Amino acid sequence: MIVELGHFALITAFAVAIVQMVVPMIGAWRRWTGWMAVASPAATVQVLLVGFSFAALTYAFVTSDFSLKLVTLNSHTDKPLLYKVTGVWGNHEGSLLLWVLILALFGAAAAWFGGQLPATLKARVLAVQASVGVAFYAFILFTSNPFERLAVPPFNGEDLNPLLQDPGLAFHPPFLYLGYVGLSMAFSFAVAALIEGRVDAAWGRWVRPWTLAAWLFLTIGIALGSWWAYYELGWGGFWFWDPVENASFMPWLIAAALLHSAIVVEKREALKSWTILLAILAFGFSLIGTFIVRSGVLTSVHAFANDPERGVFILLILGVFTGGALLLYAFRAQALEAKGVFGVVSRESALVVNNLLLAVSCFVVFIGTIWPLVAEMAFDRKLSVGPPFFNAAFTPFVIALAIVLPLGSILPWKRGRWDGLRKMVPVAVLALALAGLTWALQTGRSLGGPLGVALGVWLVVVAGVDLASRTGRGDLRARLGRLTRLPRADWGKALAHGGLGITIFGVAALTAWQLEKIEVLDVGDRMLLGKYEIVLEDVSRVQGPNYISTLAQMHVYEDGRDIGILPAEKRIYPVAQMPTTEAGIDNGFTRDVYAVIGDAQQGGGFAVRVYIKPFANWIWGGAIIMALGGLISLSDRRYRVAAGAKRKKVPAGLPAE
Repeated sequence: MIVELGHFALITAFAVAIVQMVVPMIGAWRRWTGWMAVASPAATVQVLLVGFSFAALTYAFVTSDFSLKLVTLNSHTDKPLLYKVTGVWGNHEGSLLLWVLILALFGAAAAWFGGQLPATLKARVLAVQASVGVAFYAFILFTSNPFERLAVPPFNGEDLNPLLQDPGLAFHPPFLYLGYVGLSMAFSFAVAALIEGRVDAAWGRWVRPWTLAAWLFLTIGIALGSWWAYYELGWGGFWFWDPVENASFMPWLIAAALLHSAIVVEKREALKSWTILLAILAFGFSLIGTFIVRSGVLTSVHAFANDPERGVFILLILGVFTGGALLLYAFRAQALEAKGVFGVVSRESALVVNNLLLAVSCFVVFIGTIWPLVAEMAFDRKLSVGPPFFNAAFTPFVIALAIVLPLGSILPWKRGRWDGLRKMVPVAVLALALAGLTWALQTGRSLGGPLGVALGVWLVVVAGVDLASRTGRGDLRARLGRLTRLPRADWGKALAHGGLGITIFGVAALTAWQLEKIEVLDVGDRMLLGKYEIVLEDVSRVQGPNYISTLAQMHVYEDGRDIGILPAEKRIYPVAQMPTTEAGIDNGFTRDVYAVIGDAQQGGGFAVRVYIKPFANWIWGGAIIMALGGLISLSDRRYRVAAGAKRKKVPAGLPAE
């Protein structure tokens, strides 16, 4: 009964979304206050209905209701409770229901917290947001119904994909969806602004919190996915340029560009046309990611296995919304007159360069991701575009971005002078000196390590210098007092830029200085790798709650000092008949010792692979600091939606209706 009510609630939410899409849009056009007022209660009702529908599906998973086809295909009675819950979104249909729940939640949040928005703009934003919802409700109900019943329920289910039975992947998808779907708000604001004929400083301030929230969630989601790949897949890497990894990375890059571009709109009323375009493209790349994950046209360990016919539906959604928005942009963007004029040496110019680097790097990733599909369709050739291409094509843009990014925070608005950058010379000298020292100490290895040191120091130290420069002059006590009173957005920006520097350093250090060795060891044998000694103490069979594990105990010594025991596992899930690898990792501040147990060998012993990974945790530590910076900025009172509405709203170029 609860399942049927959940299905009915989803259908009702579909109907409410249609009303929310049509009525407020007509009301805004005709200036009918009553019709525009429908938007907010409709958004609230919609999120309540979808929330109940999602709760009903979760109830079916928790109670192991195998009369529901989705539960049968993705659950099992022996599965731990956490993974019964995460099984709700560990599949195509359930994850789509989570998608529309988050979409409705963002729309409701705009209704609840957008009280200071102009009535017509608010109505149009909520109507555009509802139109996206209508498309995805139709997709779920007509092609991917999560509430489909089985005529003859089985005694037990087929279990969830074992790779998804992990805490990292329990929380990774919801954060990614919060980021993907969060960009729909920037899209809705952009389309509504094009229809409204109003893009000004207040609009820039309204759109920034939504973009920042989406970027924040994407940062956390991508970091969780990278961390999961590092310790779960057993290959020792943190990023493989997999199509699904790229699907989340591309919107992140465009969202970062949109954040910086919206700053220029807010402060200087410039780059309006470019910012609108970025808002459309950001959500467009989210839809492209949805297509990659769910169409089945590109294979990935993260993708949902589905037939391409469903991909056609998503491709249609992508074409209608992105294509329609770009068509509207083509008709209206030429009227977006930029008011701000700025010099070559200015913060605006640095942010423009920043935007171009982020956008071009995103399209490099897009071309590398989609090219195998294009080659197969157009030339009937099977091609594989792997890490060598992406590393060679993407790295130069990261280097350039890391160099330019700090300049955008220290240059003055409108017009600056080259001699104003002289205070950055000591920082540049320090970064280059540390890079030279690293080159001398690393005994002839690649340039990547020293370059990572230079870029990391440059980003982190300039972020600190920027904060210090905002405290003015005076004694140390007075400056420290002013430092604590700086706006949260200034602190958030410094943390985000510094976190990026730490991540860049971590990636460069791990890539340049990693050690690796694989040997066949029997119990009692030892392996030497650098200053580390690894002894295979024991191998045993362990029965888990829903798996059977080959558990290896490896004793690690560093320069003769006992580090401890690393447990490494090879698991088999009998229901799914699928193996997984659980790496044994000794985490350290400056290095990880990473051990993996392989299969038993015919001549006796086990294949054992060990890595020494320098500064591995700095990669995710930097990501955490970036996310913390975004959260602190989001908490700044000045960047709430209502705060922006207090500014005078000046039409900028487009004729108001």
